[in-house]
Amino acid sequence: MPTVAPLDLDGHCVAAAFVSDVPVFAFADGLVHRLDHGHKSSTAHDGLVCATVSLDGASLLSGGEDGKVVSTSADGTVALIAENPRKWVTSVAAGPQGAVAWGVGRAAHVRLGDGKKKSFEHPRTVEGVAFAPKGMRIGVARYNGATLHFPATDGKPTELQWDGAHTAITFSPDGNFVVTAMQENALHGWKLADGKHMRMSGYPAKVKSMSWSPKGRWLASSGAPAAIVWPFQAKDGPMGKAPVELGTRGNSMVTAVACHPKDDIVAIGFADGMILAGRIADQKEVVLRRQGKGAITSMGWDEAGIRLAFGAESGDCGVIDISA
Repeated sequence: MPTVAPLDLDGHCVAAAFVSDVPVFAFADGLVHRLDHGHKSSTAHDGLVCATVSLDGASLLSGGEDGKVVSTSADGTVALIAENPRKWVTSVAAGPQGAVAWGVGRAAHVRLGDGKKKSFEHPRTVEGVAFAPKGMRIGVARYNGATLHFPATDGKPTELQWDGAHTAITFSPDGNFVVTAMQENALHGWKLADGKHMRMSGYPAKVKSMSWSPKGRWLASSGAPAAIVWPFQAKDGPMGKAPVELGTRGNSMVTAVACHPKDDIVAIGFADGMILAGRIADQKEVVLRRQGKGAITSMGWDEAGIRLAFGAESGDCGVIDISA
């Protein structure tokens, strides 16, 4: 049976993850909590909006209402990466060789590993940023589509158009596809080789969480009473194919998903605080956590795929050990 080590805090958990194997929980009030031989915390922001783990797993990158982008290490050390006075940092992404990207208003900013900075202005607000898995390339989610930039060169950006508001963006692990979450209840994708569109609709709610399986064969998503898992094995991605539905529950919506780092298994968090694990191959499920006080907002696996950190909008967090 999985064991749960709870951590009951006050406030809204924006991100739950592992940094250098230490469970960390980033909260909207700006505190980053750690479970490192006891409960400890550091102040990262005056109001935290977004957070993600660096590619080397050694720090938590976050953006705040205070206009700052910072990194918090496993020992709680907070280091300033950039400052955008009087503006909110609404999205942040981790890139190769220590690169960081973030969105502020209509601009996407990138700081490369050598400290050089580049900014890209857009006609409308930058809603999400992501790095491509290969090469130094970023994707920006915006109104009516996405824009792809090469920050290290002065090349022309690639414009991917699709009417509507796009609120988040992700690249497939092989770099062949870009997928955005939309303000309407849908995902939209592009095959980068030929620009073909992939419309993934039918969700009863907005998609707030997306996660790729380790080899990029599947994309799991929230926004329905089950985790909707789209197949990306074929050269045209999920076009013409039905998704797998994992962890179907008639009475509660899926609010967060996190694919296992090694196996085709998805951790599925619900609006009532329950967490299931579902195996994509045969849709077998196991309960990892019973209902809690609020909707699960974020989950993150450790590198070994044995522990799962989770956080909820009501502040109840914890670590699930599945090796027990």
